[in-house]
Amino acid sequence: MFETLFSIIAPVLICAAIGYAWARMGRPYNTEMVTHLVTSVGVPTLVFSILVNVDIELDALARMAGVTFAAIMAMGVISVIILKMWGQSIRAFLPTLVFPNTGNMGLPLALLAFGDEGLALAVAYFTVCIIFQFTAGVAISSGVTSPMALMRVPTIYAMILALIFKVSDTQVPAWAANTVEILSGFTIPLMLITLGISLHRLKIGSMGKSLILALIRLLMGFAIAWALAEAFDFEGAMKGVLILQSTLPVAVFNYLFAARYNTDPETVAGAVVLSTLMSFVTLPLLMWFVL
Repeated sequence: MFETLFSIIAPVLICAAIGYAWARMGRPYNTEMVTHLVTSVGVPTLVFSILVNVDIELDALARMAGVTFAAIMAMGVISVIILKMWGQSIRAFLPTLVFPNTGNMGLPLALLAFGDEGLALAVAYFTVCIIFQFTAGVAISSGVTSPMALMRVPTIYAMILALIFKVSDTQVPAWAANTVEILSGFTIPLMLITLGISLHRLKIGSMGKSLILALIRLLMGFAIAWALAEAFDFEGAMKGVLILQSTLPVAVFNYLFAARYNTDPETVAGAVVLSTLMSFVTLPLLMWFVL
């Protein structure tokens, strides 16, 4: 079992460590350019490639998407209650508690742990999370509701296009399939390397508050996902991916939004770093549990 767990976790840690070491050595890395490249090209092509090629029922994807919606709503309600009782800013810290790192860490871990089926389910979770993050998340951080923000997320169009091909049982032209496969290949390595780069560059502040936020993110995510998995009788990869994705650390995107809208970015950065470091310790236990 240890060898299996190590084979799943090691690639994630090594890729992130490469990014961290690269930044520590002062080597050039245009994080903004890479982030835009991954989110605009890499992730959409990866989502499209997975959904059209993986042998999984649309009903399973729909069930995962529906439970993801329930999980995010539950995390949102509980987080609001916690922040109000704690006397902390909902605008600054609600996205931090609600949105886990389902992309940089969740997709590769799901692939390594559960294969193509797990990756497809993780994509369903990731897509719902992205929809929330770029609508409700942006609205909370900025204080302004912007439904048009969702229209600028290429992943949504890739998902819709893939579902059209899958439902109509239409074969993707060979030239398009080959192009998509090549473009999607750089996504996961770059996401993990960029995660390592970001961890090195984040400026941390208010360590005590950041530590509490990090602990709440991990513990709350696990508890809600486990409860939902039991309530909906999820088993196998479905249960594993739901718990895995929900229990991941604070998403780096939360820091980017906090920095953009000046909502205590240093505390959010601390929560990102501390929850990620803690997840490196808790991941073996989590993977043992879901497997």
